Amino acid sequence: MAELATIARPYADALFKASSNDLEGTAGWLEQLATIAATPQLLQFASDPKVSSEQVFDLVSGLTSHVLPDAGKNFLRTVIDNGRIAALPEVAAQYRMLQNAKSGASDAVIHSAFPIDDATLRDIGVALERRFGRKLTTRVESDPSLIGGIRVVVGDEVLDTSVKARLEQMKAALTA
Repeated sequence: MAELATIARPYADALFKASSNDLEGTAGWLEQLATIAATPQLLQFASDPKVSSEQVFDLVSGLTSHVLPDAGKNFLRTVIDNGRIAALPEVAAQYRMLQNAKSGASDAVIHSAFPIDDATLRDIGVALERRFGRKLTTRVESDPSLIGGIRVVVGDEVLDTSVKARLEQMKAALTA
């Protein structure tokens, strides 16, 4: 959605510049706020004209698992006061892109049919960094349709070692 990206860009830029001394800490609470803001029930609550911005702020800050720093509270108040809470997930995505650009890293989304434990994820991360030739920030998403194996998306590059992909390759070979 181009409109959300346009709305989110100035917020992400300002937050990135303001939090230059604690990029990781800011990314942590921003991701949490983005997850909360993506909830349809919260968006419905926030769009109710009978609900004040202070009530929305209290609800969102109450749902976070850790106490927001003053910068986080100020940022959240600004976003809510400007009616931009729906843009928070996009703000977080753009902030992450700025953070990755500064560190020379990329996001890697690992789709897996089964949960991946931390030790295995570290091993996969090291192998993927060698394969793609850059530092990666990994995130795991569950996708039972893969049957087994993993599918990795890094930017516009895809590495698919899933059972589903192999079955599709075999099907294409047999029908050709």
